[in-house]
Amino acid sequence: MLATTTPFLDRTLRHIKPQMFASFSLSKSSKLFHHLLHSVTVGKKQQQQMDTARKPTIVFNANNNQCPSAKLIFSAAASVAATAMLIRSVAKDFVPLELRDYIFFKIKNLILSFRSEITLVIEEFDGLNENLLYKAAELYLEPTIPPDTKRIKLALPKRQGKISFSLESNEEIVDNFNGVQVKWRFVSKNFPPKNIPGSDPYNPLLLTTEARFFELSFHKKHKETILNNYMQHILEISKDLEEEKKTLKLFTLKSDRYSGRIGDMWQALNLDHPATFQTLAMDSDLKRKIMLDLDRFMKRKEYYKRVGKAWKRGYLLFGPPGTGKSSLIAAMANYLNFDVYDLELTEIKGDSELRKLLISTGNKSIIVVEDIDCSLEFQDRLAQTRAMMPQGLHRHMQVPQQQMTLSGLLNFIDGLWSSCGDERIIVFTTNHKDRLDPALLRPGRIDVQIHMSYITSCGFKMLASNYLGITEHPQLLEIEELLKTTKVTPAEVGELLMKDEGTEKVLQGLIQFLQTTLSDAAAELQPGMSQQYGEKVGRDLFL
Repeated sequence: MLATTTPFLDRTLRHIKPQMFASFSLSKSSKLFHHLLHSVTVGKKQQQQMDTARKPTIVFNANNNQCPSAKLIFSAAASVAATAMLIRSVAKDFVPLELRDYIFFKIKNLILSFRSEITLVIEEFDGLNENLLYKAAELYLEPTIPPDTKRIKLALPKRQGKISFSLESNEEIVDNFNGVQVKWRFVSKNFPPKNIPGSDPYNPLLLTTEARFFELSFHKKHKETILNNYMQHILEISKDLEEEKKTLKLFTLKSDRYSGRIGDMWQALNLDHPATFQTLAMDSDLKRKIMLDLDRFMKRKEYYKRVGKAWKRGYLLFGPPGTGKSSLIAAMANYLNFDVYDLELTEIKGDSELRKLLISTGNKSIIVVEDIDCSLEFQDRLAQTRAMMPQGLHRHMQVPQQQMTLSGLLNFIDGLWSSCGDERIIVFTTNHKDRLDPALLRPGRIDVQIHMSYITSCGFKMLASNYLGITEHPQLLEIEELLKTTKVTPAEVGELLMKDEGTEKVLQGLIQFLQTTLSDAAAELQPGMSQQYGEKVGRDLFL
């Protein structure tokens, strides 16, 4: 077999000099390939002429029933296989890797040029970043999985209460968009595990890698329709599906966040707070204004972009404790379907960490900074101490190397770093508005100020309906008259309404509490009695 291929290969290899591979470029490699191919072709023709001169020619026609023998067929096949193996060996030893890649690339393009189908690949990750188009495709395909699909993968994501459906590897789905048929195929490839450098050699840590991606195939004449219209259709549908499946999360700071990555600085819990605007013990006009403001904010994405402002809004909730500030935040989250990030400023070591935390928060979220006056108390005391010291002496004052400043907080609210995300609401709460720096309260940083006051008649009606299930009762009018001249919080009234089971007994106890509070407030109390009275009221509420 080798004897039949040796003559023309010998002549071919005589044309190849070792110096030809010393230095080359892609263009030279291409010329070298064509030269090699021409030499092989000429040698092959000469060999065929010699074989033809030695062997008789077998002619097949309609009158000739002679067929080639099995020995001749196997001999020819073996000759072709040996020739291919030899050429492969020669190419591997003498042809540079770049030239081989170039040849295979040209062959692949030549084969694909005869196909009328185009395949788009949507990978799960774009480098180290998550591919949002992959997530959108995954959400879009879930409701389109046909019932006759043989294998469907089920999953219950962590901290979520809804089962998700997805395709098993190599399963296909056919979809139609405006008369165009497209075929989706999910592919999952596992790569061999690798040892992590620096791990224990006796118990090495293995890194397993899995590549997941979607293949979208369609006729090449519909390329513009798929790229421009179909992809936009997928993004819009997946956005609506994501809102339907979303489980609200409450994010808090991780204690070990300093050793993790930026995306690992928060830990999440399900936000199952039942507060809504329908259940809030708040004036109905104020609730309506807040909902209208939130609706207007959600619809003004293009407006914020046009005027050059970050798509965010700042709220300040101020008032005495127990007036429902936290309940209002939960109602806003449930109304907008936004996640909540509880940002505890006292746990942040500096402005740099504050910026990292801001970057790691997601869109469609409410960032809450509770008791802002207490969070900045340390910085205020530090500034006052410096101002009281003699000039120049404060330079030698020992100050922590890392600390959060008011300027860092303001930059977090409306500076350059505030634009790192869309659809964000920043809510500050305080019991003492007068302690806040005026620079924090200006428009653009705090857009809406909401005074959470003592309970009103409207708020009490809501509490009576929620706690007791009543809207009319003879004692309700007496209670509403007392509330007009008495300062009590919704939390105090709510606890009294939960104290007993009987409606009559509960309302009578509330009337006595309001009368006692009114009489004590009108009387002239001696120094120290006010604190004792407050402690007594607290005991009465929670016994």
